[in-house]
Amino acid sequence: MATIVDVAREAEVSVATVSRVLNNSTSVLPKTREAVLEAIEKLNYKPNLLGRNLRRSQTKMILVLLPTVSNPFYSGIVKGIEDIGHKNGYNIMLCNTNSDYQREKTYLELLKNKLSDGVIFMAPELNEEELSEIGSKYPAVQCCEYKEGACVSHVSIDNYKAAYEIVSHLIELGHRRIGLIGSKSNCISSIQRHEAYKRALEDNGIQFDTDLVGYGNYSYKRALKAAKALLSRDDRPTAIFAISDIMAIGAIRAAKEARLRVPHDVAVAGFDNIDFASMYDPMITTIAQPRYEMGCVAMELLLKQIKGELDEPKSIMLDYNLIIRESTKVDTLK
Repeated sequence: MATIVDVAREAEVSVATVSRVLNNSTSVLPKTREAVLEAIEKLNYKPNLLGRNLRRSQTKMILVLLPTVSNPFYSGIVKGIEDIGHKNGYNIMLCNTNSDYQREKTYLELLKNKLSDGVIFMAPELNEEELSEIGSKYPAVQCCEYKEGACVSHVSIDNYKAAYEIVSHLIELGHRRIGLIGSKSNCISSIQRHEAYKRALEDNGIQFDTDLVGYGNYSYKRALKAAKALLSRDDRPTAIFAISDIMAIGAIRAAKEARLRVPHDVAVAGFDNIDFASMYDPMITTIAQPRYEMGCVAMELLLKQIKGELDEPKSIMLDYNLIIRESTKVDTLK
């Protein structure tokens, strides 16, 4: 494999001159630049970009910390991050934290050791103080999930308002016994969707019933189990709001196994609008999050920090859409 010394010898210039050509320096004469480029092509020389970037205190690499790579919700967000990154000469390193605090801290060592130029958190496990410390020293953005008290920019939607809207949709259809399949996690989206569910019931004169709440923790299998428990009750719910589409699919499966028709016997609504939501039978009523746009905006915010163009943390709330499909409304069935 050719080295920079070989290129310098072939072009009959110094190693420093080759380095200046590689760094697009304007101090190199056109004739000399052409000779170096010809030598690079002839020898098929591949410069050590990592070493060069480290010497510049840049790696052109961004850490993206997400709780699990198995959840299809994150795919659209990652694509947005990646597209904006590539347009600006950055690559991304996906890190699966498994919602584990220690694993998250281990990945952050890459940032502290200057092996990454910044970090995007999808669902941070660090507390507010720890996040603020990271944000004070390194470019950092929270995307989707965030810690409100942390001095770190975040991009999300109004989860409370969105959940209130989808539960109100079920109430408008005439449902009074509405079950919830939520999560016991401390993620802000889980908390806000749960609180909005309770508030929507109360605002419509429906008493909140803890017996109608089950926990799927964003898992299909756990949601299936939770939905079976709800649907086996003598006073079973006539509708279920699952705080993610994955759990909504579990709820629909539980209904089918109980020989209940969706939505005729029990309506089911989800959240996120993952691709499967429009492919499932019946198609799932859900809240569509602008996942790709979230990723784009998060990466743009991070790049501004890297360039020193952001003076203080920003909070950006993007729009969402309630998409009504077959799983809640009978007249949408064909």
